[in-house]
Amino acid sequence: MNQPAIDLEAAAETLRTWLGEADRVLITAGAGLSAAAGYDYGDEDRFRELFPALHRLGLRSRYLVGVPLPPELWWGYWAVHIDDIRFSPDPNPLYQRLRSLVGDKDHWVMTSNVDALFARSGFAPDRVFTPQGDYGRYQCAIPCAPTTFDSRPLVAQLLAAYDPATGAVTGPLPSCPNCGGEVEINVRIGPEFVDAPYLSAGRRLDDWLGTATADTRLLILEFGAGFNTPGVIRRPGEHLTRRIPHARLVRVNPTHPETPADLVGRALSVPVGADHLLDALTVPRPARSHATGPSTA
Repeated sequence: MNQPAIDLEAAAETLRTWLGEADRVLITAGAGLSAAAGYDYGDEDRFRELFPALHRLGLRSRYLVGVPLPPELWWGYWAVHIDDIRFSPDPNPLYQRLRSLVGDKDHWVMTSNVDALFARSGFAPDRVFTPQGDYGRYQCAIPCAPTTFDSRPLVAQLLAAYDPATGAVTGPLPSCPNCGGEVEINVRIGPEFVDAPYLSAGRRLDDWLGTATADTRLLILEFGAGFNTPGVIRRPGEHLTRRIPHARLVRVNPTHPETPADLVGRALSVPVGADHLLDALTVPRPARSHATGPSTA
């Protein structure tokens, strides 16, 4: 792996040049982009604020997959978490800045994030591929059918029955509208995941990439994709860069910015958060002063 020293202004200038030369842009993103945008799953202060009862139990972050919580607490957590991160009506400023950066370039988005922040912040929803799911959907836990359901009414129902003091919901727990069995949020955790809502976008993205020729200048902008699920975002971007002769990869990641040695000259490692890079790219730089000191003649 190749990890050069960083000069942020120089990196920003290289990205500007590569973006200007690109025919197409593929934005790829992992959890680090949403963390830079203010949705950091590991933020203990925010966790304590949203989930005081769970914090008293000793939990410290939103990374709760596999934690053996009783169903009443589990659904209390999901209701508050999804309402906070998925159903805010406001676009996110960082994502909006990224959208402005891409401008009118022919572009697509592929993200492992399930918060819909791209579609909520100015990116065309029909050009966003979310192979890991969407907090806006839920499904049968079995599943009894390859069907998903809108989670907004479910979240509203759960919040109405939620007690912040205990962290639990009261009353009947969610059930499958088809079979009456247990349900879960439609995110990829195990083989039960229903991927039907995302297949069409995946096929359209494949078609778009498939029309790239040997002369296509594709720029892949990767933000915050580490090694939790490297086969979803990180590795595919590297493979695409190798496959398309004039493709370039920009990897923006404060903890895992390394790029493969065989991509030297076509990959840029930027070891900072997305917010810092976008600051360097989009915040106006002060003009150089051309004033001279007082004459002594």
